[in-house]
Amino acid sequence: MNSTPNLFSPFQLGEVTLPNRIVVSPMCQYSSRDGFATDWHLVHLGSRASGGAGLVVVEASAVTPEGRITPSDLGIWKDEHISKLRQIVDFVHSQGSAIGIQLAHAGRKASMSVPWEQERLLGPAEGGWTDVVAPSLEPFALNYAEPNALDKNGIRRVRDAFVAAARRADQAGFDVIEIHAAHGYLLHEFFSPLSNTRTDEYGGSFENRVRFLIEVVDAVQTVWPSHNALMVRISATDWTEGGWDVKQSVELAKLLKRHNVHLIDVSSGGNLPGAKIPVGPGYQVPFAEQIRQEAGIPTGAVGMITDAKQADELIQSEQADLVFIARELLRDPYWPLHAAEELGANVAWPAQYLRAAHRVTPKREAYTPQVPALASA
Repeated sequence: MNSTPNLFSPFQLGEVTLPNRIVVSPMCQYSSRDGFATDWHLVHLGSRASGGAGLVVVEASAVTPEGRITPSDLGIWKDEHISKLRQIVDFVHSQGSAIGIQLAHAGRKASMSVPWEQERLLGPAEGGWTDVVAPSLEPFALNYAEPNALDKNGIRRVRDAFVAAARRADQAGFDVIEIHAAHGYLLHEFFSPLSNTRTDEYGGSFENRVRFLIEVVDAVQTVWPSHNALMVRISATDWTEGGWDVKQSVELAKLLKRHNVHLIDVSSGGNLPGAKIPVGPGYQVPFAEQIRQEAGIPTGAVGMITDAKQADELIQSEQADLVFIARELLRDPYWPLHAAEELGANVAWPAQYLRAAHRVTPKREAYTPQVPALASA
């Protein structure tokens, strides 16, 4: 029996068994009102489960109203949000996939317009808000809010909001929680020295800057069942000199492992405008590999992973344990089924789609271009 892991081998995430290594990366849909999930989310996420993903992760879901990136963000800050999320969870489970939810707070990048509109800060008249918070007073960019620095009571309130959101996630039936500590949002803002200029126990040294994240992780686990799984998404580097870097990410991953986190979802960037990021196929995979090897914790790789063979090789070579697919799954909800066919994996299609399970390409003779003879001079 071949024991080499591959894209379609199962994976044990804590006590949650994933049928394969393909994860629907959390991707904001900006399709909510007052934080409520809608039929768009049911169809969007449900189709990716029908498409064969092993784990479907619901987009960044704000733990407080002012923790949204935009007024159209999904939320999980009140009990009324649970019912629709439960419907989505039940459908995803019916397709054989596990489901997670990303708990998030946007920090100083909050109260903005949706991406397909001109990027701008929204005031209360447009549904925005003035209570934008961060570790320090520096805004993300000129067209973003000037944040209020969280005091210790504010830090405790946000921590408690993560705990309440985790409790609701459990009531909705989720298998996995991912705490969002990447892309320049609140928790990332705390542990990057370029966005955290505090001088108290939440600023300065590495231990102080990661303190808030560790407190959130520990507090969430007081209500999150031990038979479920806990992941943390981090940005491995700020891509800027003097900022957060992969060496610190390794140390953070070691610490998170000791605090019973099951997997690190490794992304990068997002904390500083204008950072020069060498985007290309698999450009963030080396960070996932380094953290996996040096911290001894499972990792997920994300970023420009679009090809089945590319994803399979990533798993076989043990560069990461899971592959988080984002934009490619927006283009093709059934990418896992198509990848299985390409790789020769035995993966069942939904019964309703069996008649189309295998593409048939009609044979045709090779095309020979007809080149007209050149007229003589």
